[in-house]
Amino acid sequence: MFFKSFNKSNTPTWLVAFLGNPGEKYAKTRHNAGWFAADAAEDFCGKPINKIKFKALTSSVSLGGESVFLVKPQTFMNLSGESVAPAAAFYKIPPERIIIVFDDMYLQPGKLRIKRGGSDGGHNGIKSIITRLGTSDFPRIKIGVGEPPDARFDQVNWVTGKPSGTDCALISDAAKRVPNALTEIIQNGFDSAMNKFN
Repeated sequence: MFFKSFNKSNTPTWLVAFLGNPGEKYAKTRHNAGWFAADAAEDFCGKPINKIKFKALTSSVSLGGESVFLVKPQTFMNLSGESVAPAAAFYKIPPERIIIVFDDMYLQPGKLRIKRGGSDGGHNGIKSIITRLGTSDFPRIKIGVGEPPDARFDQVNWVTGKPSGTDCALISDAAKRVPNALTEIIQNGFDSAMNKFN
């Protein structure tokens, strides 16, 4: 088991943020795929992400031999930076060690994609984090949730809708692979993780 508690005197050297929207209305929606991964992280380490700090639920764990601060923002998605940036500043964690886990409708359901940085891609959570950090040079793990079946379908309604059947199973399975992907990044670097998980 790679996740475990660590002594509070250890300062986190990595930050992992799982993006989603709070409230029962959004609990099982595509836009909350990042929170599916947070649930997987809790199961993986046997430790809840439940300490309130930085407008988020948080937990301090050891992952891949490093001290890691897990963040589950409780702002709405378009304000995610209000949790991530203050947490990173407090622990003096540089952008290249801030990993954001979130949904991507341009990936097929169940696909994972690890990236070192890039634009917001139209994702409001990433847009908020870029604005608050002042840089887009932070790594991401994207969880594919698939595109609407029809180009005329409203994208907001799509991502805030709940997947069903095969899509739901594929997205859940992808989220469960995120803790292993995080471990691989921290232990062996991004190239190794991208080769294994992309």
